[in-house]
Amino acid sequence: MPKRIDGKAFATSLRHRIAGAVAELKAKHHLTPGLAVVLVGEDPASRVYVANKAKQTVEVGMNSWEHRLPADTSEEDLLALVDKLNKDSSVHGILVQMPVPKHIDSAKVLNTIDPAKDVDGFHVVNVGRLSTGQEALTACTPVGCVMLAKHALGKLDGLEAVVIGRSNIVGKPVAQLLLNENCTVTIAHSKSKDLPAITRRADLVIAAVGRPEMVKGDWLKPGACVIDVGINRIERDGKKILVGDCDFASCEPVAGHITPVPGGVGPMTIACLLWNTVRAASAIKGVATPEM
Repeated sequence: MPKRIDGKAFATSLRHRIAGAVAELKAKHHLTPGLAVVLVGEDPASRVYVANKAKQTVEVGMNSWEHRLPADTSEEDLLALVDKLNKDSSVHGILVQMPVPKHIDSAKVLNTIDPAKDVDGFHVVNVGRLSTGQEALTACTPVGCVMLAKHALGKLDGLEAVVIGRSNIVGKPVAQLLLNENCTVTIAHSKSKDLPAITRRADLVIAAVGRPEMVKGDWLKPGACVIDVGINRIERDGKKILVGDCDFASCEPVAGHITPVPGGVGPMTIACLLWNTVRAASAIKGVATPEM
């Protein structure tokens, strides 16, 4: 029988370990990691997400700051706030919630964040460090994907991995992380020829394309591990439901391990954000990151 990968349970365990790491930093180094989150506008999904981040940050013993700005905030004012947070020694992680309003250049905002405090892992310096095999703060969802894959499979050395999707947020960084784990990696996308045949080669499939239920069970090698990053809201039988990029009903019987949606990758993202904040605080302080 295939095994569902319980991302919610794994994320809970990870947060407990992070709380222990925070307690160690406080006791040994008088250091309390601090995360500042900036939200521009009133996007309902972003508001819920930011509130959850703040709640979980406090629960693990870290300092949390929320900066909620109106939608008409100028780019200049937002950049000034980011610069202020860069200079604040009590802040070790800075996250500007995306998307920002259209009049603001998101790339300029992300690259204004101090790379040492870039806990989202989107700054070009951290992206470059990751791609050259150096220590880097790395995008949270890709880190969570690899953690779940290793939890299910153990070592990933030598596995053939197919990443469906090439976004800067998930596809590209998760491919790099898998290369660092000694996988043989193929990045597939909308222009790939015979995508089902490419996917059938994979021991590990990361689906991050943003198309509901695109990956079917007959695309999979029997026993493959499937990490479904997609979160798509669709209507079925008159009800709105969340589904992944994989057709769970047909994929689950074929897969050896698979993440459900919801309850798979989603809960890992905030937990990995908290872990990045611990790593950032330790590096800024010049002390070893606690073992977890």
